[in-house]
Amino acid sequence: MNEALRRTRCSDPSAIVEHLGAHTDVIVPLANGEPDTVMTAVDAAGPDLEGVRVHQMHSLHDRPYLHGVYPGLRHVAYFLSEITRPAFHEGGLDFTPVHFSEMPHILSYVTRAPIIAAAASPPDRHGYFSLGTNADYVARFIGKAPFFLEANPHMPRTRGENTIHVSQVAGWVEADYPLAESPSPRVSEKDRIIGELIAERVPDGATIQVGIGSIPAAALSALGNHRDLGVHTELLSDAIAELFMAGVITGTGKTTRPGKMVTTFALGTRAFYDFIDDNAAAEFLPVDWVNDPRVIGRERAFVSINATVEVDVMGQANSEMIRGRMWSGSGGQADFAKGAMFSPHGMGFLALHSTTRDESVSRIKVRLGEGAVITTHKNTIDNVVTEYGVAELHGQPVSVRAERLIAIAHPKFRDELSAEARTLGYLR
Repeated sequence: MNEALRRTRCSDPSAIVEHLGAHTDVIVPLANGEPDTVMTAVDAAGPDLEGVRVHQMHSLHDRPYLHGVYPGLRHVAYFLSEITRPAFHEGGLDFTPVHFSEMPHILSYVTRAPIIAAAASPPDRHGYFSLGTNADYVARFIGKAPFFLEANPHMPRTRGENTIHVSQVAGWVEADYPLAESPSPRVSEKDRIIGELIAERVPDGATIQVGIGSIPAAALSALGNHRDLGVHTELLSDAIAELFMAGVITGTGKTTRPGKMVTTFALGTRAFYDFIDDNAAAEFLPVDWVNDPRVIGRERAFVSINATVEVDVMGQANSEMIRGRMWSGSGGQADFAKGAMFSPHGMGFLALHSTTRDESVSRIKVRLGEGAVITTHKNTIDNVVTEYGVAELHGQPVSVRAERLIAIAHPKFRDELSAEARTLGYLR
């Protein structure tokens, strides 16, 4: 171990507390980028902290401070997870709406002299740590803010702009625990149909972005006979790795980073983490570049595939609220929808089941549900897909949009939707 590593190494994660003065902002990566032992130490110090805020997009670990138990330690979420969702609804934390692409800029604007607390791979012989499964918004702070790292041998060492030298580290500790895993979701028959409807429209040589969930997973599964696909996505997962190993993904036709699977974070199984370890084909880059619609639009035939909650006949999509309550956040959906719009021969797909699980409510609506927010704008939306077909909307008048969307609604709701749309003047 070189002298700089020895000097900055800490014996206990509570050493981060020395860096938490009054009104300090702590920035934490999302998902497995969160340093579990370090954040446990921050939480334990909660009763003694003053005005400290923790900024994070998607947390996987529950802690008392998330529920507002310490006046001097407050969490700010930029996307709600199953952990932070109930804490937000009970008033324990704050939620800030944001596009994923804007996170580095927003954090630079709302924080003062922040410290980054992040998980990392162990340092190499040159004193470099890798942020492993993450680049996201924290990679943009390398060289601009101090980092306190938790080096974990289970964290893969990945390639890209997510490495940090010990000279830029305020302190680091060692930890040894397995990463959180996210198995591939179970794909239903409806998902399979939707996935095939999308896949048959994706040309060979396209560059794809795929979101999380069973419908995007079904679309990836249906791409098995395609050739020379490229990847430029915010999330890298098992299903993408499987297409790469099958020879479907080569990236040879990409404009930016040809041959590389560009991403900003990864989440999957242990086997997947082993796949991205020291894999030169996977490139982890800051989210303000990966999710920038202008960068995305440079790719020819860029295809964005995401799920949504409900769509109205104007083409407005709510992808983050359920029954009028905040469920997740905007994430990068609008970033990629707009990027696909900028791409020559690009296509954007928003997919959903035509009804709720019990078939009692149509998810194609004349008006979005009460209190619903708009995640993807009517001017940006391209194709909407249900198990009943694909509605091509971009550039179409409201009357055509309404016709096409009602045609892919569940048959038992079509008459009702048509009558209501006529009352509002959307259909003639």
